[in-house]
Amino acid sequence: MYLLGLGIVLLLLKYLAIGPVAAWSWWWVLTPFALAVVWWTWADASGFTKRKAMEIEEKRVRDRRDRTKSALDTNYKNKKD
Repeated sequence: MYLLGLGIVLLLLKYLAIGPVAAWSWWWVLTPFALAVVWWTWADASGFTKRKAMEIEEKRVRDRRDRTKSALDTNYKNKKD
């Protein structure tokens, strides 16, 4: 996501001819977009994206279970520590 943001900023600077970016080649300005595509391709192919989504889901379920247990059992927090 950072690469995409950087690409958008560089694209705006180039298009509006602001600062030293205006003198850069379009290849340098568009490079962050290409790197973002490479990153997303790798992340999807390697399973990185799915693993991160599963970790977030597991944490959400774990937190919900802890909230439910602590609501049902007042000694749960004392047992957990």
